[in-house]
Amino acid sequence: MSMPVPAEPVQLFIGILTSSDRVLPRVKETLAHCFGPIDLESKAFPFDVTDYYEPEMGLGLQRRFVAFERLIPPEGIVDVKLRTQRIEDEHVRSGRRCVNLDPGYMDLYKIVLASAKFQGPKICLGRGIYADPTLYYDKGWRAFPWGFPDFRDGRYDSVLSDIRRLYKAKRRDRTRSS
Repeated sequence: MSMPVPAEPVQLFIGILTSSDRVLPRVKETLAHCFGPIDLESKAFPFDVTDYYEPEMGLGLQRRFVAFERLIPPEGIVDVKLRTQRIEDEHVRSGRRCVNLDPGYMDLYKIVLASAKFQGPKICLGRGIYADPTLYYDKGWRAFPWGFPDFRDGRYDSVLSDIRRLYKAKRRDRTRSS
């Protein structure tokens, strides 16, 4: 009987959705305090695939991504999602969220987003958090059919590839130092 092999560490990243540039520096500072230094920040992408968040967060929503220097164990995404929910709650103004945080992780083969909502192919990780396999890598990013439209349309592929390159370099560095 073979013993289970521990999972390789994964690259943590967080999608930040907001219509307010004022809140962004505080949110990034809090994220860095919680999860370590940020080693990549993307440009802002228009979030125009749904108006779901507009009543709460306003018009002109944009998403950007931050990735962190430290790798995490994949199961750590549960704690990350719970913490990002608390950070969102810290940025409620007049009963409305100013920011929506979507943590996820990347390994060499896929991107998994963390969700507090069960639906279809999501996998329960415990404590009310679900894994949502969103993209997989096959000589480029490919979307699962259930993925979010903004991930499926390829608009983030370039920044996700940049994050993947950083992740691969970190894995090489870990191998060399072992």
